[in-house]
Amino acid sequence: MVKPAIVEADRPKSLVRSYLRLVRPKQWTKNGFVLAGVVFAEKASSMVEVAHALLAFALFCALSGAVYAANDVLDVEEDRKHPLKRFRPVASGAVSPRSALVFAAVLAIGALAVGFSGVFKTPGVGIAGVAYLILQVFYTTILKHTAILDVMSISAGFVIRALAGVSAVASPISPWLIVCTGLLTLFLGFSKRRHEIATLGEGAVHHRRNLQEYSVPLLDEMMNIMMSATIIAYTLYTFTVYEAQNEIFMMASIPFMVYGVFRYMLLVHRNGGGNPDTLLLSDRPLQVALFLWLVVVMAAIYVIPLWNA
Repeated sequence: MVKPAIVEADRPKSLVRSYLRLVRPKQWTKNGFVLAGVVFAEKASSMVEVAHALLAFALFCALSGAVYAANDVLDVEEDRKHPLKRFRPVASGAVSPRSALVFAAVLAIGALAVGFSGVFKTPGVGIAGVAYLILQVFYTTILKHTAILDVMSISAGFVIRALAGVSAVASPISPWLIVCTGLLTLFLGFSKRRHEIATLGEGAVHHRRNLQEYSVPLLDEMMNIMMSATIIAYTLYTFTVYEAQNEIFMMASIPFMVYGVFRYMLLVHRNGGGNPDTLLLSDRPLQVALFLWLVVVMAAIYVIPLWNA
């Protein structure tokens, strides 16, 4: 009689874990693009602006979690055929489809309410949240079934995140933010498609119909193009935007960015393809490269100009 009692006591904890898995915290690293605005707008020294940026980050974690929960309901049959996705809460039966949809609605409505509540100086974060949800509706129903447009829509989602971060700190929108974010995330998107093909093999088409239009060699070419374009765009950004004498140290961040991109490419190709969604959380060299890049960027934008003033 003791064992059933233990099982009964563990059910609430198990349910909480299931709902937490439903919003996929491991993929919240994608929302890190929201924080780019406060750094590159040179407002990271303001606690108020940092708080606004972190709140915008939290809102997009809620919005993306709502989208993941809704998608798990829509894709439940396909997920059950996937070797890994079949363990997701809805596909495994840990959370009912109805409960997942209610949870998604609560997250989305709550996040948008805060976005438009006046906490931020402009309604830009709320508008970006609405745009993100509308994009996800089109992606889920139409765009994800069309080759190339599927990856472009994923990239657009990241650009919206970056624009939300800029709006959170009431900073002007830089064209370089859109270009660099768009190119980098196109590279990440094509690497995700490559991973799906490498992992699923002949069963890839059954999981996602448009994968039949892709091939590993084609995706490798697309990734190479996007990788080259990303490096060139970021290099030009550091040369043109930070051309003053006390700002040229921004160029020192280029090697870390290049290494990070190359390291990511190496991991994607290793053993048939690493999972792009979790590489940042699992690879120490990639984490170190990102940290050093951030240190150099912060020093070039905030420390060195003060030192030379």
